[in-house]
Amino acid sequence: MKSFVFAVLLVCTAQFSNAQSEGSLIEKTLQNYMDGSSYNKIPQLKSAFADDATLYLTGKDGFKRYTPSEYAGFFTGKEPGEFNGRYAKILAIEVIKDIATAKVEIAFPERDMLYIDLFLLKKMENGWRIISKTATRVDKNN
Repeated sequence: MKSFVFAVLLVCTAQFSNAQSEGSLIEKTLQNYMDGSSYNKIPQLKSAFADDATLYLTGKDGFKRYTPSEYAGFFTGKEPGEFNGRYAKILAIEVIKDIATAKVEIAFPERDMLYIDLFLLKKMENGWRIISKTATRVDKNN
């Protein structure tokens, strides 16, 4: 019985270790999203997304679906590398084999705005990529 328990522990440890390393790779993808959007770095921002990703966001025209290129367009016309007041931090990541979910907080303290972004990610040949994103404003002014 002890050998069975030990074998189960080894499998669980290996799965946990793998989830940790996958989590680090997902963090790298999310960091590309966060840095790209906070510093107007369009190529870095786009690199976080699968080419056919869908983004569902509420804007001036209501709830709408965007492509990664359309979303990256929100950050054009601004100086690449210059901080735009958008602070981001990862709140949660959950990995299940080759898919994951993530939650990121986006804050604009100078404008008293706070958003929560939710992501679906997929492990692809070229690494982890965001396949879907949505966001909602959660500050007290909304």
